[in-house]
Amino acid sequence: MNPTRKYFDDRLKDLQKQHKKLLEKANKPITKFYNGIYYRYKNPVLTAEHTPLHWRYDLNFETNPYLMQRIGINATFNSGAIYLDGKYLLMVRVEGWDRKSFFAVAESPNGIDNWRFWERPVCLPETGDPATNVYDMRLVSHEDGWIYGLFCVERKDPQAPSGDTSMATATGGIARTNDLVTWQRLPDFVSHHGQQRNLVLHPEFIHGKYAFYTRPQDGFIEVGAGGGIGWALVDDITKAEAPDETIIDAKVYHTIKELKNGQGPAPIKTEKGWLHLAHGVRGCAAGLRYVLYLMLSDLNDPSKIIARPGGYFMAPEKDERIGDVSNVLFSNGWIRNEKDEVFIYYGSSDTRMHVATSTVGQLLDYVLNTPEDKFTTAESVKTINRLIDKNRGLY
Repeated sequence: MNPTRKYFDDRLKDLQKQHKKLLEKANKPITKFYNGIYYRYKNPVLTAEHTPLHWRYDLNFETNPYLMQRIGINATFNSGAIYLDGKYLLMVRVEGWDRKSFFAVAESPNGIDNWRFWERPVCLPETGDPATNVYDMRLVSHEDGWIYGLFCVERKDPQAPSGDTSMATATGGIARTNDLVTWQRLPDFVSHHGQQRNLVLHPEFIHGKYAFYTRPQDGFIEVGAGGGIGWALVDDITKAEAPDETIIDAKVYHTIKELKNGQGPAPIKTEKGWLHLAHGVRGCAAGLRYVLYLMLSDLNDPSKIIARPGGYFMAPEKDERIGDVSNVLFSNGWIRNEKDEVFIYYGSSDTRMHVATSTVGQLLDYVLNTPEDKFTTAESVKTINRLIDKNRGLY
């Protein structure tokens, strides 16, 4: 077939119509069996199909008469989040068909739907040691006046044996900006306790120092003797080096965080303490299972955990369980607005982005009044029976 200009124009018009319909599709909360803690929403907020057509298609008839997709987008997931000037912004991890991830900003007027990507992806400066891949950026508005982006930097392991093209290293990348467009790249975070795939910056100074949540591990995949959410103080963020990392939330046998766990986005400051969203990982017959959990740390000493609800806060459900890396929920972005509403953005199975909504009051009630995990079947049954006794005569 020799495509005509009419074929090209008709096909482009249809593509634009479908894309516009997708972007403008309203999103509704799922109210059936509402748990009183948060609302999930019916549709993902971002998918590969949400990315702009001009990122994927050569729109010139002379050079692309078949209107073929020239650049493929595989997934949109694991997004950082920030609320600026009344706008809900996501720093999206976009992955191409070539497996390379990059960052791009998407904007919504309400945090729920009508998301639009900005004109271009983020142009992130390199360090002296260029990265093969970057991903999972946390956005943190710090009291020093900068907006920081904390992300994983992946490179081929120089110690890999000849012919091994799978071994990698992970370090914590740091960049800062005022507008999410122009970025200043800082040197990578230097850890003395292993690789870092999960670096998060606390939004306030602690004793005049920058505070980081870390996840030290022995290898790129293998946690080894590492794991858990670490805590490190740094004098100078432009030369961030942490000789000391203290584990403040450890992995625990036969729990949702048996294999590893890490801080999600930066914590939210409340009157009761710092509210943390984290991920926990365990092994099962289907592979690794990633879930989300909450905890609360002391207002004056964020390294001290004061409330740990037992079990998971959110786990993959229904279509969320299916994707490139199945059975995974991961969050590195949430937003608290001026109404104390909380928008929790999470990726499912390394494929798409979702939102759940709650309030600061509900989340504090959850973390302060949900029983802790006592680590044995017998203790779990006792916890249930205590609630049954409390409810006697009420059902």
